Amino acid sequence: MTEEYSESTIKVLEGTEGVRLRPAMYIGDIGTRGLHHLVYEVIDNSIDEAMAGRCSKVDVTIYEDGSISIKDDGAGVPADIHPIYGVPTLELILTKLHSGGKFEKKAYQVSGGLHGIGLAAVCALSSYFKIESFRNGMVYSQEYAMGKKVNDVSKNVSDEPSGTLIHFKPDETIFTDIVFDFNTLANRFRELAFLTSFFTINFIDKRKLKSKRRSREDLVIQGVVSNKEEKSVSFYYERGLLDFIDHLAKDKGDIVGGNSIFYTKKEHDGVIVEISFKYTEAYNETILGYVNNINTHEGGTHISGFRTVLTRRMNKFGETYNLFGKNNKSLNGNDIREGISAIISVKVPNPQFEGQTKTKLGNSEVDGIVQHAIKEPLDDFLALNQKLGKAIIEKALAARRAREAAKRARDKERQKSKGRFALPGKLKRSRETDPKKRELFIVEGQSAGGTAVEGRDSGYQEVLFMRGKVLNVEKSRVDKALQNNEINNIITAVGTDYLDDFKINKVRYGKIILLTDADVDGQHIATLLFTFFYRYLRPLIEHGLLYIARPPLYKVNIIGSEAKVFFKNLYGNTTYLQKENDRINLLKKAEEKGIDKTKFTFNRFKGLGEMNADQLKETAMDPNTRNIERVTIEDALESEEWLIKLMGDDVSARKKFIKQGVFDEDDSAKGEFYKNAFTVSENPIN
Repeated sequence: MTEEYSESTIKVLEGTEGVRLRPAMYIGDIGTRGLHHLVYEVIDNSIDEAMAGRCSKVDVTIYEDGSISIKDDGAGVPADIHPIYGVPTLELILTKLHSGGKFEKKAYQVSGGLHGIGLAAVCALSSYFKIESFRNGMVYSQEYAMGKKVNDVSKNVSDEPSGTLIHFKPDETIFTDIVFDFNTLANRFRELAFLTSFFTINFIDKRKLKSKRRSREDLVIQGVVSNKEEKSVSFYYERGLLDFIDHLAKDKGDIVGGNSIFYTKKEHDGVIVEISFKYTEAYNETILGYVNNINTHEGGTHISGFRTVLTRRMNKFGETYNLFGKNNKSLNGNDIREGISAIISVKVPNPQFEGQTKTKLGNSEVDGIVQHAIKEPLDDFLALNQKLGKAIIEKALAARRAREAAKRARDKERQKSKGRFALPGKLKRSRETDPKKRELFIVEGQSAGGTAVEGRDSGYQEVLFMRGKVLNVEKSRVDKALQNNEINNIITAVGTDYLDDFKINKVRYGKIILLTDADVDGQHIATLLFTFFYRYLRPLIEHGLLYIARPPLYKVNIIGSEAKVFFKNLYGNTTYLQKENDRINLLKKAEEKGIDKTKFTFNRFKGLGEMNADQLKETAMDPNTRNIERVTIEDALESEEWLIKLMGDDVSARKKFIKQGVFDEDDSAKGEFYKNAFTVSENPIN
């Protein structure tokens, strides 16, 4: 029976108790994303020190016991008795939320992270936490466990230079996983080093890892030094965003030689604007936005301001040199941005965030500030690089011709259907009339599609057949992409249109689920589909509507009740395994328990078509038993880099990345691609 609601039921959470009670409110989630967010909160303090001119480097070390330390050479954390609260300031910062030096903008003009919460949240969510602050020839130390102090602040003489050392181990009773991923952290550190010129980040991993694991990380991170005891990498970029652009555009080709990189840095009304871009031979735009070093993958006013001024000044350049021909028709922004790789970094004293994941800048004044900052420098850049400017216009004109040809073809199809697109014949529709309740399964192959149709719930589940591999849109302009029947069918079925004409309110489904084989060929098809959705229908990912099904690799028949103890999900005497490593671990555990391996018989599925309708329904389609995962864009830079590698010109390299990065049968069906380019949910979603 529910307790009576009275005065006694009202509780006040002291200190950081609320953080431990509702950790996801402060760090996003309690999976791997939240785990790594702890590190970002600490290192953000070091970056804030660097932006204030008080810090030049930070050393990050992961230890064998799973703990991690972050040490910088900044000013150190104030530690003496606070004049108002009467306790050591060091202790105040770690035990009281909304305490810190970043509110009045005296010590820090701009900063990232959770103001007054970040370090306290890390302390609260750690089973072990130690801080050492080096200031004025003294070292102040204190230890904590689960947010509670273990001892008082100690004060001793020290000859070490100023700085702060944080050493902590995440609380395994809070997090679903407490193993730090080298690759995930290294990518964020590299990004921060690009955004903070003349700042060094040294990263050492002292854990003894498998050689195969190390090789997969080296696929992404260049400069990693490895031996049997540890591996390390350092990031330092004197040219900042210029080095960032070189890195971002290195595999895309130059449209002309010479000085092809634009760069400017301006300050206006307290907002610092730093922008760099380069045009390449690619057909897609890559624009990364940052606010106080936070990756704003949903965009915002800094991005809209950049796009507006770029379109206006490039059109002005084209008109000045009569590059538009007799019609003198201006180019639209989408055409002008074809092939651009750009970084827009702004430092805003009081940023206001909005959007699905609070990564969209909402400050309206920043739009105009960005336009003002870039207008004259861009005009000067084009005047000095006329050959480049003309090549950009020529590329944009070709993009416009392709776009208009694609539009004419789409309009022709619409006219045939009396103003609306006819749904594709390969789409098996449902009876549901509410789009939010409908689900679309995009299924690889005619045979698998037939099985999915038989196994679905026709009340609300729809199936779209895919014949063969979808076109690699990374290497194609929009007109060629829309000539592909599979792509056209997806766009029509989803109902939103694409690119600049995308309309989220027209979406026909609450879930769009990619259903491909569990083997490497199926994962290759999935990456092609990911690329298409990312480039043409990206808001579907940002709104959390895209999912991937995880069909099993093995069907297991179990003989005898003693062998059933290893499984949570059983269908009579049958269960399913997702990957090869699951089968190996099962047999090892059975041997340890003295259970004969003949108690298990394994049937490996070569494809979805080998499953019957009931099996596919149980494992991939029925909300009560299926395993599907939501796809999100955790890091726009990672998404861009992986798509370029996976979909690029180098065929042998592409196959290597797909085999080792996307799918690793001996280890996990979810490789680095799914962990970094597109982050999937930690747990199955129904």
